[in-house]
Amino acid sequence: MFSRMKRVQASFCLLLVLATAAVAQTPKGLHVGTAAVQINPDVFPFQLRSGPSKYIHDDLHVRAVAFRNGEGRFAAALIDAIGYGREQSDKAKAIVAERTGWKPEEMLVCATHTHTAPKGGDTSPGRIAYEKKRFDGIVAALTQAIESLQPARVGFASDEEPSEVLNRRWHLKPGTMDKNPLGQFDQIRMNPPRQHIVRPAGPIDPEIAVIYAQAKRRNKPLGLIANYALHYVGGVPRVTEENGKVVGMASADYFGEFARIMPHRVGGSNPPENFVAFMSNGSSGDINNIDFLQKRAPRAPFEQIQVVATKAADAAWRAVKKIESFDEDPLIATRQREISLKHRIPTPDQVEAAKKMMALPAKERNAVNKRANSVSQRTLLHAGPDRPADEKVLIQAIRIGDQAIVTMPFEVLVEIGLEIKDRSPFKRTMFIELANGGYGYLPPPRQIELGGYESWLGVSRFQIDASVILTENLLEMLAELKKLD
Repeated sequence: MFSRMKRVQASFCLLLVLATAAVAQTPKGLHVGTAAVQINPDVFPFQLRSGPSKYIHDDLHVRAVAFRNGEGRFAAALIDAIGYGREQSDKAKAIVAERTGWKPEEMLVCATHTHTAPKGGDTSPGRIAYEKKRFDGIVAALTQAIESLQPARVGFASDEEPSEVLNRRWHLKPGTMDKNPLGQFDQIRMNPPRQHIVRPAGPIDPEIAVIYAQAKRRNKPLGLIANYALHYVGGVPRVTEENGKVVGMASADYFGEFARIMPHRVGGSNPPENFVAFMSNGSSGDINNIDFLQKRAPRAPFEQIQVVATKAADAAWRAVKKIESFDEDPLIATRQREISLKHRIPTPDQVEAAKKMMALPAKERNAVNKRANSVSQRTLLHAGPDRPADEKVLIQAIRIGDQAIVTMPFEVLVEIGLEIKDRSPFKRTMFIELANGGYGYLPPPRQIELGGYESWLGVSRFQIDASVILTENLLEMLAELKKLD
């Protein structure tokens, strides 16, 4: 018995020594790593929203930046995709965690929301192959960023570019509103005929915030995370084939062009090697690049993407120039919560309208609104005994020094992000949407009452106060992080 106790004590002491040594081996001070992994399709045809294609206009990537200071760790990966589901995101994080020892909750996977990225899936060889290609790209980018950590310093700032962000939800002149999918009249419409507009139904967020890291050695530019509350731009060139068929091309939209330009903003004609910059999507569910108040000069294909990317890169460069001091020892901490949300229950009037709509012939339903069938079916589903069960979504709050980041897995209407920024205990708070999953649009209660595309069941399916619940949870998490001072 005595010898067994001795062995147990010896084993405990050995474990204590090893644990102490592991802590001692963790380098102190900020370390940052970056990676960029190309994820162009290599099985053809692949599937775009516009249909099958074999054409790639500009490269698609997963870009990642990792931060570590002692036991504080955070890594973010941005994929050029319209969205990326939670199930695959969780699997990717789990693999990276096994390879690196980092925890999944210390990682973020978000999407640019480019509408011209290929789709993954299981319905054709091209889609199956691309699902694997982008999954492997996420795993590789996060792993490489974590494994390339080097001593660094980080700074934070922001600038504004208001000219390219416009709210797409509008109040219209009396008598000019079209019927919604249930045959009723909303108070606002998305992207209406410009001759009918009166005023926008919401604000904009012109801020372009940056987190900018330099290697300690010679202050070499290392990585930059930018954030702008703007949907994709579009206008990607198409290809006319010999048979006259017009086919779309894959593109990373202005997010990819920003990433291409930004190394020249920090390095001029000699951009730094291995510098990784990416533009994450802010709360932009109702923000796009269509100017309804004045007619823009005609653009060549891809030109408007270049205009927006150039202006965004200029604003990011101005922000970098504003950084007065860099932090070599920032506190890094993450918080994550899984929040259960109920699905929305339609009102009795909506249910009755859906029943009447479904009683019409399909041609008549489509004449009322092209989404009449899908929204009516969804309305009846949500009102019935087989309505979808509650769903759990991930939200995160991250702190890097005095900079905070919050995430939601939705296309979030802009006033939600503005409210969180305004109420945050941190001077600077970056809002990243379509993070760790994608669940459609998230409007605040006021915008749901106004109606419009972003509020319709089918694209927005959770309880009316879902944004309030998520906002309050994020603010609680930010308060926890602030108390770490």
